[in-house]
Amino acid sequence: MVNEEPPVEPIKKPQPTFKDPTFHQKFRPISSSGKKRIWRSLKQVLAQERSLPWPLGVVHYSSINAPPSFKPAKKYSDISGLPARYTDPQTKLHFATAEEYATVRSLPMDITAGYLALRGASSIVG
Repeated sequence: MVNEEPPVEPIKKPQPTFKDPTFHQKFRPISSSGKKRIWRSLKQVLAQERSLPWPLGVVHYSSINAPPSFKPAKKYSDISGLPARYTDPQTKLHFATAEEYATVRSLPMDITAGYLALRGASSIVG
């Protein structure tokens, strides 16, 4: 007689759940009408805040005033965008290296005025 045992089935582990069926995104809610929420720029938020009647003492974006900084403004090269330690006295352009200085000196006045206008500096007087 052959000893016959019933076949043993392996124990199945429960599979991990990767998706939660009750999950709802909190950072991008969908309105009840089914449309996605439209994100507003800071300019739109400020305009909307100014149009609403606010009681005194409420803090909002347009009421926040920052004090002036005690640190001097950082200067960046008008040519390369690197931190600039030097300023050309003739053209008032900022530069970081000797190669940039040679480039600044070789630029025509209209290009120099364009760089100054991009930076928001006044034009060259001289």
